[in-house]
Amino acid sequence: MPQLIISTVGTSLLTNQIDRDYDPSSWLERLNEAANYTVEEMEYYPDVQNILETLKQRVEDKLYNEDTEDDEIREISAELNGIYGIYEYTEKNPQDQHWLITTDTAQGKIAANIVERFLKLKLKGMTVEVYAPEELSTKSTGKFKRGIDQLLEQFQKTLPEFKRYGYEIKFNLVGGFKALQGYLNTIGMFYADEIIYIFEGANSEVIKIPRLPINIDETVIKPYTLEIALMVAGVEFNRSELGGIQEALIFEVDGEVILSNWGNLIWDQKKTELLSGELLTFPKLRYERSFVQDYQRVSDNKERAKLQETLAKVSKLLSQSKNGVQALKGDGGVQLETYKNTNIDHFRVNLSMRVSCKFVDGENLSLRHYGTHDHVERSEQV
Repeated sequence: MPQLIISTVGTSLLTNQIDRDYDPSSWLERLNEAANYTVEEMEYYPDVQNILETLKQRVEDKLYNEDTEDDEIREISAELNGIYGIYEYTEKNPQDQHWLITTDTAQGKIAANIVERFLKLKLKGMTVEVYAPEELSTKSTGKFKRGIDQLLEQFQKTLPEFKRYGYEIKFNLVGGFKALQGYLNTIGMFYADEIIYIFEGANSEVIKIPRLPINIDETVIKPYTLEIALMVAGVEFNRSELGGIQEALIFEVDGEVILSNWGNLIWDQKKTELLSGELLTFPKLRYERSFVQDYQRVSDNKERAKLQETLAKVSKLLSQSKNGVQALKGDGGVQLETYKNTNIDHFRVNLSMRVSCKFVDGENLSLRHYGTHDHVERSEQV
């Protein structure tokens, strides 16, 4: 079975190369001061660049030295220690893929690129990629949260696909800084087949934590299904509009509330179940009897949920745009169009499914039919 191994990457790979008896005592201090500098910001600090280049060269001299044993390589890099540990109890597969998760900082990217280059040499044929979510750093809580949001979005889009193709997903959390490890540990409980740790110390064994069965109490979010569906679509709420929703599910920014990382994670696990029931009463949308009947004929819960996600997006575009018609026509996903020689419109749910509709009262959208191209066109006799 091929593996997707997701490794958090820190900067100890570099800082561990500082010789405290020989190198200037200011080196570590300067690196700490510049810990959150981006690649662009680092250009203004040539002294730190020189330190990093020296440390990078020291790492690579050791990694690529023919006399360096595997045990020494594992001591040089916590990230490689975890990966080497995984391959002690699993077979290497040419289809294995490695994602190296690091911060959006100069130091994080330098460290991750060192690991990437080394793995590409040692694991010929395997895909090795560095992923540094934009803004992910500890410079501020806001930046860190936005970076984690991007990481979550990437995982939500891609990891289920890897599972469908038969991949075993492992989170290697031996390296990386503690805040990132903490979040990845929680996320891993939802997506990883195993989470890998190795305690510090000579000859430490790999600690394998299997995926735990997590049962999410849907009553925590079910009363707020409508509001959460709209938040995911981009609608912001005032805190007072959300009543007793658990604080862990939301994040307040400048008086407006959005879904938190934890809220997104829980929603992603439960949305199909919550959105496959009765049609939600989205603002600006009206449901004709024929539309409700079409919806009730759908037996696939994922299809129902996808339709309601699209309705949330349509509702958001209508509610937050001065010209709702143009907003729907201009959206690349919805793509509102009018049937030729009629006053009936239709929009996309996906490439094959459509919703026919009419504007009423100048601002509300009345939904008429849902289904394939052919079904909707036959129903509308167009």
